[in-house]
Amino acid sequence: MRLRNSGAGYGAVTQALHWVIAALIVVQWVLAELAEAAHHAKATHPAAALQELALLARHKSIGLTIFALAVVRLVWRFASPPPPLPATMPRWQVRGAKLTHFAFYALLFLLPISGLVMSAAANFPVSYFGLFTIPNVVAPDESLVHVMKERHELLFNALVALAALHVAAALKHQFIDRDDVLRKMLPWRTR
Repeated sequence: MRLRNSGAGYGAVTQALHWVIAALIVVQWVLAELAEAAHHAKATHPAAALQELALLARHKSIGLTIFALAVVRLVWRFASPPPPLPATMPRWQVRGAKLTHFAFYALLFLLPISGLVMSAAANFPVSYFGLFTIPNVVAPDESLVHVMKERHELLFNALVALAALHVAAALKHQFIDRDDVLRKMLPWRTR
């Protein structure tokens, strides 16, 4: 398999970044849900407080990983441009695809940043898998914690909605348009 993108499809690097980031986003959702459950359980189960902290620490580390992978993916996109969209695609769909990809990148950057600001405002340092700690970017501020928590959740909901649109468009291309747009992102390329 080739590493770089070509007119025939996405290369292994782009595919790996795409699918790893997608999988890590699912992991992030699971960790957030488990941390929320632990948060509600700590009134009756004191050990749940430690579980919540451990889950949130993993959530933050994976968020930083997603941020770093998004930077790599954006740099790689310039180094190895994506294959062209089908010539048969209406112009509004081409614009929509470009806008969707721009929005994905924006969210992949804004979500970790909002989480980092939220943690700093709560005076919880962010450690990257225990290897190093990110300095707090803002002073402790309880009102900022609440604002950033709402923004973080809103950004995640936007990411989920965008991902649903992305999947629906990919399936439309595969099963209705039959133009191989989805196939170009799959590691296996059978017809």
